[in-house]
Amino acid sequence: MMKGIEMSISVSIVGGSGYSGGELLRLLIAHPYVTVKQVTSRSHVGEYVYQVHPNLRKRTQLKFVEPAQIEAVDVLFLALPHGQAQTRIGEYAALAGKIIDLSADFRLRDATLYERWYGEAHAAPEWLDKFVYGLPELHRAEIAAADYVSGVGCNATASNLALLPLVKADILDRSTPVIIEIKVGSSEAGAEGNLGSHHAERANVIRTFSAFGHRHTAEVIQEMGVQDVSLTMTAVDVVRGVLATVHGKVKPGTTAKDLWKAYRAAANDNLFIRVVKEQRGVYRAPEPKVLVGSNYADLGFELDESNGHVVSICAIDNLMKGAAGSAVQCLNLMMGWQETTALEFMGLHPL
Repeated sequence: MMKGIEMSISVSIVGGSGYSGGELLRLLIAHPYVTVKQVTSRSHVGEYVYQVHPNLRKRTQLKFVEPAQIEAVDVLFLALPHGQAQTRIGEYAALAGKIIDLSADFRLRDATLYERWYGEAHAAPEWLDKFVYGLPELHRAEIAAADYVSGVGCNATASNLALLPLVKADILDRSTPVIIEIKVGSSEAGAEGNLGSHHAERANVIRTFSAFGHRHTAEVIQEMGVQDVSLTMTAVDVVRGVLATVHGKVKPGTTAKDLWKAYRAAANDNLFIRVVKEQRGVYRAPEPKVLVGSNYADLGFELDESNGHVVSICAIDNLMKGAAGSAVQCLNLMMGWQETTALEFMGLHPL
């Protein structure tokens, strides 16, 4: 189809039984220009998708099919566990002219960087430079022209968007370390989970589980061009949400007025970025709770002008802006549709 022509396309999801796959299916079922053809799952073959994703009951009669049964479509979404898409990317490319992969397999452009952070050689390094990093706020024009788009790490999304105003305005002092504290909900562990994500072990916790060295650090290095950066990961007692708190230094002479200008510019240039910096009310700073189910990223900041210490905050829903929401946003760009199509939900309050 021609870009900008609003006509229906066919899509399928490979690996649709996980949390991100369920959110992706929710969005695509409601998309006015999309027909979902198939959804695969090895463990739920023959079951209705609403039996795994109960919020979709009475919205679809699709059943999960074997991955081997996948048929040709216009756009193929890959929502597989890490490491699986890269081993069969040639087969998937033969089924669809456009692919959006939600996993980590094609996020990094450098095979050496991939091996360093993931501890193994990439199975299809020749494909790495064919994929565009799928965060529209960073690569909108490239995504619009792309056939292959990668997913984005939810923690990297929050970190990159927190840094975006500072980097774009060129007011971040890159000679000093950037420290990012990330608080995450339990859904980040995925539908399979692990012992630490079981309710009995996860409830009532504030648990640091990765002081530094998290693999999403590589995406921040690649996309923000900041070399001296570390991510500290802490689990908190919520299901959905990421809160990234970035500590760094701004260049000498930078004022709070300069930061306001930088953050407002980021919000003006990007439909899903909002600045949250209020003087009164309950939600004076970014808060993941009010973003559940939405594709927004809320940014806030504080600056100590006496020493240049800046704190930049980004809140997102990890399953939406950190995964399925950005994927559908990329689909809209790739097809020439309005970027907000099927992503208009603004969250709930109270929740």
